[in-house]
Amino acid sequence: MNKIKTLENLQKLHLLIEAECTGPPKALARRMELSERSVYNLLEVLKDFNAPVVYNRKRKTYYYGGHFKLDFRISLSVTNNNEVTELYRGSYLN
Repeated sequence: MNKIKTLENLQKLHLLIEAECTGPPKALARRMELSERSVYNLLEVLKDFNAPVVYNRKRKTYYYGGHFKLDFRISLSVTNNNEVTELYRGSYLN
């Protein structure tokens, strides 16, 4: 389930960047209840997806320097004795 939490954090970060209201890295880490290192790791994941993430020192916020869309869905179900149990279903669209 740790991977799901990472994806949820990635989505949360994306929404904050999109709204251009992240604040500086330290404040962003507090806001997301993560370590500053974890925030930098999530930023690297976005950059690995070719997200044009830019930091504006004057406004103290991250933003996208061009168009970027993050769209992912998560679904987890277990089938046992012909009985399906849905454990997690989330859709994250932007």
